[in-house]
Amino acid sequence: LSCMAAYHILRFAHLLKKGLPNKQVWTKPNNTSFVVSAQVVLMTALTDFEPLAKRLRVEINAPTSPSSSLKVPSLRIQSRDNETVDQQRRQNNTQTKMDIQPKTRADGLRGVKTKNYHKKISPRQQTKFRDTLDRWLVKPSKNPSTAEVCQTQEDAEMADDGGFQSTSAQFLDCQNDEKPTLSDPDDETQPLTPQDLDEDNPVSPASKDFAGSGLMQTLPHSYGGLEKQEMETCSASSEGSVKHNNKITDFFSRTSSPGLPVRQGRADKSLQKQDADEETTSAVVKPDVKWLGTPINELKRMPECGGTLPPLKDVPGQHTVMIRTDLLQNGIVPVPYPAKFKDTWDDIHVKMPCSSSNLFPVEDEETRERQNKSRWELIKETLSKKFTNPDKLKNAILKYSASQAKKWDFTALRLYCTKVLEPDAAEHLFDSLLPDMVQLALRASELCTKPIPLLKGGMNHSITMSQEQVACLLANAFFCTFPRRNSRKTEYCNYPDINFFRLFEGSSTKKIEKLKTLMCYFKSFTEQKPTGLVTFTRKSLNKPLNWKSSQTPLTKLHITCEGTIEDDGYGMLQVDFANRFVGGGVTSSGLVQEEIRFLINPELIVSRLFTEALDHNECLIITGTQQYSKYTGYAQTYQWDGSHQDTTPRDSWQRRCTEIVAIDALQFKNFLEQFRPEGINRELNKAYCGFARPEDQSQNLAAVATGNWGCGVFGGDTRLKALLQMLAAAEAGRDVAYFTFGDSQLMTDVHNMHSFLTQRKITVG
Repeated sequence: LSCMAAYHILRFAHLLKKGLPNKQVWTKPNNTSFVVSAQVVLMTALTDFEPLAKRLRVEINAPTSPSSSLKVPSLRIQSRDNETVDQQRRQNNTQTKMDIQPKTRADGLRGVKTKNYHKKISPRQQTKFRDTLDRWLVKPSKNPSTAEVCQTQEDAEMADDGGFQSTSAQFLDCQNDEKPTLSDPDDETQPLTPQDLDEDNPVSPASKDFAGSGLMQTLPHSYGGLEKQEMETCSASSEGSVKHNNKITDFFSRTSSPGLPVRQGRADKSLQKQDADEETTSAVVKPDVKWLGTPINELKRMPECGGTLPPLKDVPGQHTVMIRTDLLQNGIVPVPYPAKFKDTWDDIHVKMPCSSSNLFPVEDEETRERQNKSRWELIKETLSKKFTNPDKLKNAILKYSASQAKKWDFTALRLYCTKVLEPDAAEHLFDSLLPDMVQLALRASELCTKPIPLLKGGMNHSITMSQEQVACLLANAFFCTFPRRNSRKTEYCNYPDINFFRLFEGSSTKKIEKLKTLMCYFKSFTEQKPTGLVTFTRKSLNKPLNWKSSQTPLTKLHITCEGTIEDDGYGMLQVDFANRFVGGGVTSSGLVQEEIRFLINPELIVSRLFTEALDHNECLIITGTQQYSKYTGYAQTYQWDGSHQDTTPRDSWQRRCTEIVAIDALQFKNFLEQFRPEGINRELNKAYCGFARPEDQSQNLAAVATGNWGCGVFGGDTRLKALLQMLAAAEAGRDVAYFTFGDSQLMTDVHNMHSFLTQRKITVG
């Protein structure tokens, strides 16, 4: 029977010589890939199954033909000894002669008993091998659900009495419907520049390297490509859930260090024992356990825990208040201040569309001379005409934006008006809602009378305005009236987009759902005008903390795999997983955590008008916004789900007790970069900047409601980010309510980590 083993080995070598693909990667049209290791091919031959090429219907002599595409899910199989098919081919090519004489048992294939081979492999064991290979090679894996993992790393080990062993590390690609990192960067990548907000984001070199280099790379080198695709939308669904199973400990225990040679041969038994010990000692959470730690009702919330606010007043250089504070009353629409519009056109204030300096050139028909005329007068004249269809609205907007006529696309707006809305709703839109929005926008010089300062980098400044003033500014954004904000070559190149022209582009269903959500806001506002205020505060941390010397103990933790920050974290400091350009792609195609929050609380969008890109030591705090819409889904599955009645109480400044802090995480192209001291300190300081309120007593600070900050396309490790946020919150004197968005294993791990530290009285330092 040893001849039979030699025959299988010879057939395996013949397959290799016949010409397996050089890169060992077959691609499908949907960009999935499949890597076949020599070890698995050998397993197939030795277990007397059908030839691998036949089973997968692959013509190995024509690897570039369409027939070489595998109809299997995206799967990469890496052998324990990390030998690639290329290595096998090189080894076989260097052999000048192959001994096909029967081998003795002593000289036989290492790890395989050739004597009485078929008798040693029982039918049950053959079935086990067949099922395992089917699972690896043929049977498609189920698409991940909301509670499943978008990207996992696991070790599968098989062994039998004959001494056969093989371990393969499997890496599952994120199987999203939309593949955001490849198609639409506005979605889930949360880009770092406004120029990137609507440009295609190609696959990163790291990602390409991972797909094309076979099994030669170690995980630290290739992880960067995977993290680029691990979007916040990876395992999103109607509940917006996302889950990650890979741990920091998993990463270090199952990968080689960068730059070190890959270990060959059998796995170290001590490591196997250690993995087994970890599996048996790790805490197991019962399926019905949905939260751990401190009960959420024991955490502090606003307004119950808040102290007395000082009187609201305008402080030059610190706080710009745009209403009459002496007339501020509950239930009464605030009065703008000053009474008359103060026209300002400079580099430190927002350039308003109603400014007399907002001019455009016009050529006189008789004299052919170019004259500058008021653009605001043209806007008022154009928008005051009745719109009966989306084309007339488009023509009106382009009349005062003539330079954009060949660039702007209104497909999404047209589809919304003609294909999505019912006839009665479309009639109401053009007969009632749009005229009301026009009147709101044209009241800019009446409502926004005080110059709005630009919140530039390095400033510590607040702006408080009424919800009516916010709505006026957003109506102007809808009609694209803000000057100098349609080009990236102006003085506003370091500011987010504010005009909505990108929202009207394309035929994506995401744009339609966004328009539904925003039109719900305008409809709600025009039917019942809100009477509150909203405060926008840009804050910087001038002096980084010395974290090593901190003696602050950790605070309370409530962690749950259910619920959302906006619903269950009411009254707490709610974290916006922000882009440094606040709002990310909300006015274009982005539709993940930050964009969704900006859509259901549209008053957040106005911050894009005056907030310059955040620096490493800065954050933006928005207090008082109101939620107008409900939603289901996440990213590609996002859907508007009707209007929402916000019953959040107001503080003495007539602001809703909804405090949202926008903090942007670092983007890590290499997974291990985030564990370096400089990266850890940066994230700690960023989070502390958003959480700390030195002017308030700790007992008056609400808990922080947060989650997997910076763990999507930015490549952050969920457990590290959770720990850093707990440390920053403790230093700021706040408890933490952590939402894992469906990941029960993360809930267990973070709770165990917190318990371990608190039981041993470990401090922040």
